[in-house]
Amino acid sequence: MRLLLNLLWVVFGGGIIIALEYLLGGLLLCLTIVGIPFGVQCFKIAGLALFPFGKDIVDVPGASSLGCVLNVFWIVVAGVWIFLSHIGLALGLAVTLIGIPFAIQHVKLALLALAPFGKLVRNA
Repeated sequence: MRLLLNLLWVVFGGGIIIALEYLLGGLLLCLTIVGIPFGVQCFKIAGLALFPFGKDIVDVPGASSLGCVLNVFWIVVAGVWIFLSHIGLALGLAVTLIGIPFAIQHVKLALLALAPFGKLVRNA
């Protein structure tokens, strides 16, 4: 069932486009030394954006205070806008019964995109 939902997500849920956007953003961020930690987080979100079904987001135990500072910077610069775009897509998809599972995945991506430092994506 996960495979079918992931394939439908890639085609109809916008998964391939979202993953490519995160990959492009990660590559651009990795061009600078300062942007490398943020680029790595973009790659993490891109992996989840490509195949979100069957994956969970968990907090990393003992996350550092540096991650908290980086999350604050991320939220101020980009996190809020990415969060709002995923929520907008989720609301648009939740209008139909068929779109509800995809809307749930967009909410999952929105929560990770709001504050990605100190989070881990793992298989459910």
